Amino acid sequence: MDSDNRLGAFLRARRELVRPEDFGMSGGGQRRVAGLRREEVALLAGVSADYYVRLEQGRDKHPSEQVIAALARVFALDEQGAAHLRELARPVVRRRRAPQRPERVSPGLLSLLQAWPNTPAVVLGRHMDVLAANPLAAALNSISVPGNNQVRMMFLDPEARNIYPDWAIHAADTVASLRATAGDLDDPRLTELVGELSLKSEEFRRLWARHDIKEKTAGTKRFRNPLVGELTLAYETFSVNGAPGQLLVAYHAEPGSASERGLALLGSMIATGDPARRDAVSRDQDAAVNRGV
Repeated sequence: MDSDNRLGAFLRARRELVRPEDFGMSGGGQRRVAGLRREEVALLAGVSADYYVRLEQGRDKHPSEQVIAALARVFALDEQGAAHLRELARPVVRRRRAPQRPERVSPGLLSLLQAWPNTPAVVLGRHMDVLAANPLAAALNSISVPGNNQVRMMFLDPEARNIYPDWAIHAADTVASLRATAGDLDDPRLTELVGELSLKSEEFRRLWARHDIKEKTAGTKRFRNPLVGELTLAYETFSVNGAPGQLLVAYHAEPGSASERGLALLGSMIATGDPARRDAVSRDQDAAVNRGV
């Protein structure tokens, strides 16, 4: 995971994603590298080529704020990406690692989820483990079952591509969110997860190598549900006070939309206790847990 030269790994990944044509440079077939050459980045950022090479190679790890701003401009980083670059450029303070306790959801938050029968809601941990979900969330999306890891399911469960019609978009966002929320890249749990997925999924390996950063805040997702069909839902996320790294994610449909009616129908299927419908939801949940083990 490039733990000894994170700044250099980030710069190299972002350099390879820049289109030379965006700066009026030839992007023809004679180029032997993807994206910009090191000397081109140096020229555009207003630093010497030797200095930029030292940054990528890890021989200089603490560029000034002016250099960081120039590199962020060349690489077209958004606010989160620039903040991540700034963090990578800070001196690393080694602290004794405290043993990590299993992540738990507070009883009050669990009660809150259960009090939202018409709002799908889940609680995610720092590694995007599903720590809790209310019945409507589990019925909506079999990936959002407690005990599953959303990143692992996204890339290793074939059913994910059926659940998410826009799978490629959500897969990229999921990897970027994992980088943003995980924090400490030396975390053994994160190392294990990234190592497993890098070995088993070419798509994950490619996306992780991009070093994209995107906090999970708000947006829209399309779901394909076996009971009520396709639903388009907006979501909002909330940090859980007192539980660093935990996120509460709540979904809602546009008022008066077909998705609102479909979500209400799904909720009624759960509430009525129709055996056939209940069993269908239960089978989806059981299958998701089995696939995630």
